[in-house]
Amino acid sequence: MHAMQYEFTLPADYDMGIIRSRVARVAHLLDDWDGLGIKTYVLRERGVHGSPVNQYGPFYLWNTVEGMNSFLWGGAFQGPVDDFGRPAIRQWTGLAFEEGAAAGSFAAYAVRRRRPVPDGVELAAFMADAASETGRLAAEDGAVLAAAAVDTRAWEVVHFSLWAHDTLKAEGDVFEVLHLSAPGRGDLPRGRQW
Repeated sequence: MHAMQYEFTLPADYDMGIIRSRVARVAHLLDDWDGLGIKTYVLRERGVHGSPVNQYGPFYLWNTVEGMNSFLWGGAFQGPVDDFGRPAIRQWTGLAFEEGAAAGSFAAYAVRRRRPVPDGVELAAFMADAASETGRLAAEDGAVLAAAAVDTRAWEVVHFSLWAHDTLKAEGDVFEVLHLSAPGRGDLPRGRQW
C-alpha cells in the first residue's frame, strides 16, 4: 500500500462551490481506476471544523505503484495541474490499513493527522504503535476505515481515517468528503504491512 496526497490552498474568499461542482463533474473518472485502492475527494473550508484555510486535498491509497504512475504520468493528473497549478505531492509507505466499524456507511468526513517520528525512538516499536493506532481508530463508532503510512525522508507518520458522522474520534485536520472512489478497496491489505 502506498499513500499520496496533494493540496491546493485557495484564497480566503474563494467560492468552494467551484470545487464541489468540479468534483461532481469528474470524480466518477477514478471509480474504476486500475491499481487504486481509494481516492477521497476532500476539502476544508476556512472557519469550518477549525480550518484556517480553504483547501482541496485529495488523499489516495494505492494498491500498485503502476496504478499511481498511470494516474500521475498518463494524463489524468494534468487536469488538476491545468486548473490549479502543479502541487507538491506527499507520498508515504503504508504501515497499516483497517476497515472500520461503519465500513458499509457513506464517508462524510476525513481526519488526517501528521506527526514527526522523534529522534532517538526505537523505530520498530514506534511503527508498531502507529499500526495499532490504526486498529483503534477503525474500531471506533462511526469509523469507515483507517490507515497509517510513513514518509522516511521527512520521518513523518500520517494517520488518515474516514467517518460516517461528525462525532469524530480522531484528532487532526478535518475534511469534508465530497466523493469516494474505491475500485480496489477490497484489495488493500488489512492490518500491519510488515
